[in-house]
Amino acid sequence: MPTDSRVFAEGSRALRYTLAGIVLLALVYVAGVFAWGGAAWSTAPFRGAAEARERTVGSGEFRISTYEEFFDLCAAVQTKEDEIGALRDELDTKPSEYRTDQITTSLTALRAARSELVNDYNAKSRQEHRKAFKDAGLPAELSTDAKETSCAA
Repeated sequence: MPTDSRVFAEGSRALRYTLAGIVLLALVYVAGVFAWGGAAWSTAPFRGAAEARERTVGSGEFRISTYEEFFDLCAAVQTKEDEIGALRDELDTKPSEYRTDQITTSLTALRAARSELVNDYNAKSRQEHRKAFKDAGLPAELSTDAKETSCAA
């Protein structure tokens, strides 16, 4: 029959092994967390670039919307030019002084809006991730000085 001191020694040894096992598991867990976090942190730039590329260049929806966006911008420039032309035609009819002031103000606003659209078109045409999806029939850039814009496809 085992003595009390022997039972105590065996129980004490079992307790030490159990505690050592728990500490070892905790250390493995902490090391794993740091290793996984370190790997995620070190690959973040690559994963972020790949995700951004996939959201833009790799996305069919992005390609189609970019393709259509250039046509929409060019058509909007043409619409402003048509509105400017209509107001100029009205000025040729010698309207009242009050109406002439209104037309002049409207012409100024339309020219500014047209310039903004032209600049937006040109800025997007220069963007690497967009210019690849612009139709070859559209102009490379639009001019703010041109009287008429052609958006032939």
